[in-house]
Amino acid sequence: MTPGSNIPLPVARVAVDVAAPVRLDVSGLLLTADGKVRSDDDFIFYNQPTGPGVTYRSGGGTAPDAIIVDTSALPPGIEKIVVTASPDAAGQTFQGVEPTATLRGADDNSVLATFTPPQLGAETALVVVEIYLRNGVWKARAVGQGYANGLAGIATDFGVSVEEPAAAAPAQPVAPPRPTTQPPVTPPAPPMAAPPAPPAPPAPGAGKVNLDKGRVSLQKNQTVSLVKGGSPLLSQVKMGLGWEPAYRGKDIDLDASVIAYGPQRNHIDSCYFGKLSIVNGAIKHSGDNLTGEGGGDDEVITVDLGRLPQEVTGLVFTVNSFSGQKFTEVAKAYCRLLDAATGEELVRFDLTSAEPQTGVMMAKLIRQFTGEWDMTAMGDFVKARTVRNMVKPAAQSL
Repeated sequence: MTPGSNIPLPVARVAVDVAAPVRLDVSGLLLTADGKVRSDDDFIFYNQPTGPGVTYRSGGGTAPDAIIVDTSALPPGIEKIVVTASPDAAGQTFQGVEPTATLRGADDNSVLATFTPPQLGAETALVVVEIYLRNGVWKARAVGQGYANGLAGIATDFGVSVEEPAAAAPAQPVAPPRPTTQPPVTPPAPPMAAPPAPPAPPAPGAGKVNLDKGRVSLQKNQTVSLVKGGSPLLSQVKMGLGWEPAYRGKDIDLDASVIAYGPQRNHIDSCYFGKLSIVNGAIKHSGDNLTGEGGGDDEVITVDLGRLPQEVTGLVFTVNSFSGQKFTEVAKAYCRLLDAATGEELVRFDLTSAEPQTGVMMAKLIRQFTGEWDMTAMGDFVKARTVRNMVKPAAQSL
């Protein structure tokens, strides 16, 4: 979905989860026709997880938080449920954080739609999507409106009075305005009791897993810190990429590559079948596989994290179909990170969906200020038959 777009809901019970490389707090507000809550009971979040027809579900730090809406159980007069998200860490903004909302059927977990707001900056809270009633039909709309004054700014905008002085200022939208079809905002309702104060913020990185417990299996947009026993992994790793034809007997000629970037998202170099070694040999490619047949990884890219120059701060691993075949013709595409010395699989990401495109960004490695590297699963499809066509979209993903 794109900002302002909407879809009718085919089921009565829907779940909206919001995933990001950092831990997010997800909330829901039940609104009347005037765009306001009736009372603080209509603000659903981690300290008040249930309301009439709306439930908060915690991901426990390993999965995204979600808001579940049962449109058949909503009380009369409620015409909209707004789903919001804010970074869990105190003071953290959405700068460099790309949240993705997934709308699912709550009973069978089927994906109905996804929405990634345009690039964000100083926002500390976000109205992601809204579930609303129009002419007797429940629909979902992608919003993507950010606020610089946090969840308190959103709460104030929808009629919740927060007792803390700093949070009582009028909302300051810093992303695109709400769609023009939204009802006009009326003056704030009489002050209400503020929701319970959130718990103390966790230690930095608490919403991120590391390698202490062994192999990590990632879902789209999840992140793992390449740290084991408290120390960053500064040794050779291998990114293995593999795929199979979706139709027996039909060869699939895909090309795996890695694109290296600097701190300003500047393109440094690309490693692929036509250039098997870059950055003084710190990154090497195994060579081209023309069919995708056979067991194991189809193409392997070796990265010596300890030898990478400091100017390299981001790596994006991509797969392209030079012959023009679409990823809907590919089965079992995956990427996995291995310890090059032992062959031990450290991280794995299986691509569970496909789009009729010729390129996909599988994963990215980002160097943190502490020197450690984070790996984030991507699975983002683009129209690109060569690595050269991937340079710009991959830069935008960092």
